[in-house]
Formats: sequence, C-alpha cells, structure tokens
Amino acid sequence: MTVALTIVQYLNDRRVAYDVVRHAETGSAKASARKGHIPEQRLAKGVVLKDHHGFWVAVLPASSRIQLSKVADLVREPVDLANEEQVEPLFADCLPGAVPALGLAYGLKTVVDESLDAESDIYFEAGDHESLIHVSGEDFRKLMSGAQHGRFTEPTPPWN
Repeated sequence: MTVALTIVQYLNDRRVAYDVVRHAETGSAKASARKGHIPEQRLAKGVVLKDHHGFWVAVLPASSRIQLSKVADLVREPVDLANEEQVEPLFADCLPGAVPALGLAYGLKTVVDESLDAESDIYFEAGDHESLIHVSGEDFRKLMSGAQHGRFTEPTPPWN
C-alpha cells in the first residue's frame, strides 16, 4: 500500500516537506521504530480515544504509554480507548490498525503529548504497516498547532 491520500493532501496543503521511510511489515509502533532504525521517542503514534461526544486521537511517542486519567484531566472529559470496529471507519484510506498521528487531517480532535515538542525530527504512520512519514520537528509542531498539548504519558519498559 502507499501513503494514505488524506495524509498526502494534508501535508501538501500545509506545504510540509516529508520523506517516506519504508520498512518490513510490523504490527506495533515500537516494532516500526526498530525496523525503520528510528529512536522510539521520535516515532509519534496515534491512539484513538472516545468520549461521549465523539473521538480523539492522542499522539504520543512510541517509547511511552498513554495514561487515560491524565488525558481526561487535560481534555476535561472522561475518555476511554476506542475499539477496532469504531476506529476503522475513521481512517477509511488506512489499513486496519495503522492509525496515523494526524487526527486533525481526518477531522478528529487531537491531543499531543508535550514530550514530542522537543524532537528535531518526527516519524509517524503513513496509513499502512510498512511505511512511515518523516517530517522536521518544526513542521510537526506546525501540523499539530490546532491540537491540545499536555503531558499524559509514562515511559514503557524497554522489553515491551
């Protein structure tokens, strides 16, 4: 599969330069970072959450895990993880489970962990399980300017 059309249009509309990094098929953000030879803290993964109004995309480093209570405090709504049946229609041009970090491109409310703000380069899912988009940290911050920002993660153990 190629990069999802919604992502390409979103990047082009915002005049963001990007590269596509191909890697062997993977099933997790951590595995994609390993296969792509990318530091986990620079790979932004998208996690779909739901509240009683709709859906959110939480964007966090692959090196971390989400703390739902901290997201709920930040967005002032109780949130929970969305299930696969709820997620798939939100990203119709992506393969199942290949959630891009660009929730805003899909019209979804987005919250970004501030730990990504310090990175000079960011990578994120391109819509399949074999490619990542690489942008500068500056451009990533530009892409996320319409999102809420805060701290809502904790590091994952290295063996996860």
